[in-house]
Amino acid sequence: MTFTPNEIALLAIALLIGLLLGLIMSGRGKYKRWWRDEQLAHAQTAKERDVRLTAAQERIAELERQSVPVHGSAAVGTIERAHDRDDFSRISGITPQDEIALNEAGYHRYDQIAAISTEQEAALETRLGLKPGVISREEWREQARLLDERTDRGRARSHDHRATPV
Repeated sequence: MTFTPNEIALLAIALLIGLLLGLIMSGRGKYKRWWRDEQLAHAQTAKERDVRLTAAQERIAELERQSVPVHGSAAVGTIERAHDRDDFSRISGITPQDEIALNEAGYHRYDQIAAISTEQEAALETRLGLKPGVISREEWREQARLLDERTDRGRARSHDHRATPV
C-alpha cells in the first residue's frame, strides 16, 4: 500500500494534534494545579478586598457618628422638642432613605434643615448621593421652614387648648 504526499501530510498533522492533545490532557495534573492555584489566589484576593471594604465601612460609620451639623440655631431648642423627630418625608424630594441618612447625620428637626448653609447643603448632597443643586432646586429649606412654622403653630394651639379652663 502506498501513500500519496497529501495523505502523509494529513497523517502527520493528525498525529501531531493527537500528541499535543495528549500532552495537554495528561500533563501530570500540571494544568489542573495551575487552575486550582489561580482559584485559590482569586479567593484570597476576594477575602482581602472584603476585609478592606468592611474596615472602610466601619470607619465611615464611625466618622458619621462623630459628625454633627454645625449651626447655632439647630443646637438651641426647647426641652419639649429635644427628643422629637420631624417627618422629613413631608418635604418634597426627601425619600425614606434620605430621611434615615439625614437623621444619622444629626438632622432631626425642620428648623435644622431650614438653617443649613450652602456648604452644609453641598455636603448633604454628597452624603445622600444627590446631584449638586438638588436641595436648592427642590427648595428643601423653604419647605422645612414652612413645615416648622406649621408645626410650631400646631404645638402652640394644642398647648393653649390644654391651658384653657373647662
